[in-house]
Amino acid sequence: MKSAEIAALLNEPACAHNKGEKSGCARPKPGATAGGCSFDGAQIALLPIADVAHIVHGPIACAGSSWDNRGARSSGPALYRIGMTTDLTEQDVIMGRGEKRLFHAIKQAIDDYSPAAVFLYSTCVPALIGDDLKAVAKAASLRWGTPVVAVDCAGFYGTKNLGNRIAGEAMFTQVIGTREPDPVPESAQRPGIRVHDVNLIGEYNIAGEFWHVAPLFDGLGLRILGSLSGDARYREVQTMHRAEASMVVCAKALLNVARRLEEDHGVPFFEGSFYGISDTSQAFRDFARLLGDADLAARTELMIAREETSIRGALAPWAERLKGRRVLLYTGGVKSWSVVSALQDLGMTVVATGTNKSTAEDKQRIREIMGEDARMITDGSPKGLLQAFKDYRADILIAGGRNLYTALKARIPFLDINQEREFGYAGYRGMLELVRQLALTLEAPVWAKVRASAPWSAEKTMGEALSSAAVSPHG
Repeated sequence: MKSAEIAALLNEPACAHNKGEKSGCARPKPGATAGGCSFDGAQIALLPIADVAHIVHGPIACAGSSWDNRGARSSGPALYRIGMTTDLTEQDVIMGRGEKRLFHAIKQAIDDYSPAAVFLYSTCVPALIGDDLKAVAKAASLRWGTPVVAVDCAGFYGTKNLGNRIAGEAMFTQVIGTREPDPVPESAQRPGIRVHDVNLIGEYNIAGEFWHVAPLFDGLGLRILGSLSGDARYREVQTMHRAEASMVVCAKALLNVARRLEEDHGVPFFEGSFYGISDTSQAFRDFARLLGDADLAARTELMIAREETSIRGALAPWAERLKGRRVLLYTGGVKSWSVVSALQDLGMTVVATGTNKSTAEDKQRIREIMGEDARMITDGSPKGLLQAFKDYRADILIAGGRNLYTALKARIPFLDINQEREFGYAGYRGMLELVRQLALTLEAPVWAKVRASAPWSAEKTMGEALSSAAVSPHG
């Protein structure tokens, strides 16, 4: 990828900071890819497309270190769970066999699995030696008749955020718009209700959480034409240009896809979240607003009233147990504010939130939700997190899986909120799961046990006391 193309992706016009004095994202600083490189970002953005063969072109470590770390779920094909790599060695690099190995890897994937398409991911080594992924992809596609998509995302290009954008650009230029959507099936049609086609961009179905929300779309007559990329299929992504509206779900890094769909195909978009009762309701209202369907807007309000009444009733006994509990939230991006909203719906107090990977827009949303005096922390080191936990008198740390052992060693309650989690928290039903996990974590009897003095310490103290009493002249 040329430096001009990378600069164009960093200078995303749809980002709010490009409308002010600042223009473009900052160039990566040394060590910035410690939280994920461009290859990592591109792969996790596209890996949930479930019927595609995903081939990592490079040394085995690139595939092994990043594979399947997002926890996305599929309702059908499981091909995306199979790790495929060209496993380049020093001999391949020296002898210039990289492209040949890649060509044979594509053939093997097609012969063994008959995928809907093959995605190729470049890593640092083949980018440095000049392997031409696009030429290999074109030749393989002509040879076997299966679409082959080259994603030029070498790790040294920049951060995970940039990798997300590179992935989105590859989808827009090579996949989206290459097929027309299927007609709405008769089983999905209902008398008097118009079916609208919509897109979801930046929704990854972590722990299957979008399945909490999908029935609500069906009930309102909103057909999800394409998702980028939770529980997606290649043929669905191809048709995203025919949607009537798009929602950017908790992933500003894919704004370039939403913007280009609007500019080139007239598909308007909005940014929203499915975390929390109020944010979920607002997302459906925004769909109705963009689609301009008065009947849909009325049905949306009825659905919201029904679902909110039901979920608030179900949450009441749990929320009473959590009310007033203090939370230290350390996550990144949109979750730094969207999860705040969900916790506040439960009556909990967020004492501080992490903003290490948050944009200027994310920080502004935090101030809107938590007030101008909102505490934002960027130090995610074990020492920094534990000090913040103590200073702000928090009751629980909600963070990513990498902070799990920090919390357990410090004997403080911990709940995983990032992509490695086992439970889905999106939508109204997801709120019930979130509150359940919070209560189970905070009220677990283990915390009193591990914080108490060791039994032998108590025995020793008692023994010393008895000995002192026995020798005391006043005893």
